[in-house]
Amino acid sequence: MGEVTTIGLDLAKSIFQAHGADAAGGVVFRKKLRRDQMLGFFAGQPRCLVAMEACSGAHHWARELSALGHEVRLIPPSYVKPFVKRQKNDMADAEAISEAALRPTMRFVTPKTAEAQGAAVVFRTRDLLVRQRIQLSNALRGHLAEFGYVVPQGPGHVRRLIELTADPATDLPDQARPILAIIADSIQAIQAKITTLDREIGARAKADPIAKRLMTIPGVGPVVATALVALAPPATTFRRGRDFAAWLGLTPRQNSSGGKERLGRISKMGERNLRRLLILGASSAAKVAARDPSRASPWLAGMLSRKPRMLVTVALANKIARIVWALMAHGGSYRTPAAAA
Repeated sequence: MGEVTTIGLDLAKSIFQAHGADAAGGVVFRKKLRRDQMLGFFAGQPRCLVAMEACSGAHHWARELSALGHEVRLIPPSYVKPFVKRQKNDMADAEAISEAALRPTMRFVTPKTAEAQGAAVVFRTRDLLVRQRIQLSNALRGHLAEFGYVVPQGPGHVRRLIELTADPATDLPDQARPILAIIADSIQAIQAKITTLDREIGARAKADPIAKRLMTIPGVGPVVATALVALAPPATTFRRGRDFAAWLGLTPRQNSSGGKERLGRISKMGERNLRRLLILGASSAAKVAARDPSRASPWLAGMLSRKPRMLVTVALANKIARIVWALMAHGGSYRTPAAAA
């Protein structure tokens, strides 16, 4: 049994599992660690490669273990799964992580700084509040429909829901009116918080030079631009724009065999929030182009004339992602094809 060169670490909330291996892949130790034992244990180990799944808490431990002198690699959980032998448990997971980290073609996740993670909190919080607003609006719409007041879906009709609840002329039952008022007040309170976060995001967009350049791309506003700066890994992580679009899950899923290419729907892998924001931005740009084709690029106008709107929207989001990578990797601002010519 040689000296440990690789440690596979299965993360958890309280009890962690470490799998140490030597240069030949032989097992050096299998050890359970409590949270308060982690740093002391790794401080006593020789400098080696420490591999973890890129899950909750992984970036924190990557920073802590890197400070002790270890080389840290974060692996997407889906890439570790093929290395798990038979039964799934913490010990088998730690061994699989150790083996996956040494594969020459393995892809790794770049550890984030505390500042980068802190910058992402505003987007996670905004996304949470938007979901809560939708839930409450749907609940209020459903309750009012039970009493004969039908209001269309969409955020543009939320004000009508609140007005119906507060209108004393409506024949809502006295037992229901105060309860519906609670839902309406909650929607308004959440909307006020979302507005505060939007102001914060707008301020960050104005202060960040990269976000300013990204906002020159049609379909990219302050929220999308600052989210790209905060949530996307460095552009040097990807060789080309298509790799960045694939990381976002905006490329078709393949099911090819025997030399026959079969492409399906987009893979929806990678960063869900960025993908959703890019599709929303592309949807807005496609809507403007459909209304006034003369203002659209020839590519977009041609696609809208031949293909369904949603398909064009996803294709445009893919194109925007590739343009974003180009600006982040090489600098400069977006120029329309006419201006570039």
